Amino acid sequence: MTLSIVGQVGEAFGVAVASKFPFVGAVVPAARLGVGAVATQAMARVSYRDVALTALGEGVSAADAVAACTGPDGDRDHRQLGVVGVDSQATYTGPQCLSWAGGVSGREASGGYAIQGNILTGPEVVEAMERAWLGSAGASLSDRLCAALLAGDEAGGDSRGRQGAALYAVQPGAGYDACGVLADVRVDDHPDAPRELARLLRLNDLMFGAPEQVQPLVGVLASEVGARLAGLGYDDGAVAEALAAWASAENYETRLSPDGIDAKVLAALRDATA
Repeated sequence: MTLSIVGQVGEAFGVAVASKFPFVGAVVPAARLGVGAVATQAMARVSYRDVALTALGEGVSAADAVAACTGPDGDRDHRQLGVVGVDSQATYTGPQCLSWAGGVSGREASGGYAIQGNILTGPEVVEAMERAWLGSAGASLSDRLCAALLAGDEAGGDSRGRQGAALYAVQPGAGYDACGVLADVRVDDHPDAPRELARLLRLNDLMFGAPEQVQPLVGVLASEVGARLAGLGYDDGAVAEALAAWASAENYETRLSPDGIDAKVLAALRDATA
């Protein structure tokens, strides 16, 4: 019922998933800082998430974490599981999973990945996801996971159609109040869930991402920003103070920088005053 990718970029771990199944984000993905990430699907067993992550945290390999889940489970032939740890990865497809079902795992310089799916249109879905993952090396974990998921969907995806999608990822110091949650985005019921997920991820990055490509608020740029903020009613005090007031109202606080204006905040301000 599902296609998913579990991935690692350095200290960041996460899962992206899509399915003709609503609320898939409540069932499939899990990740833990400093430990790894896991996806449980097909006839999913939610307890696999904690079992696998606990095993990884105790220092076992991803393959052994899979065994810890499936070994004592009498219904393992109907399960599917992807696991990525700090230095290992594994994918498991039970022989009774509905066709087409299968997966692939591997490791590159930035970390491991495990891709799996069931009730897919064919193996081309998993193959497209792997190509997209490997081809996006150098991008952020969230962007790479999303790119792989979209590629799998475009290659055929879930043979029954689209309904739910989710992406959950963790990274030290990331997210709101540096909580470590890089992304926790769900599309519970949407006719084009993978693309709606991609849209929400862009919004998530704008709301919770760290400042990047910061430009000093001086000269022409300061005049432009001040004029745009004044047009929105933020014309009291210095430009930096007006920017902080507007950014707070729009929930862009995590992208504020004492060194100037973040590139994505500047783009959002220009869009708001176009």
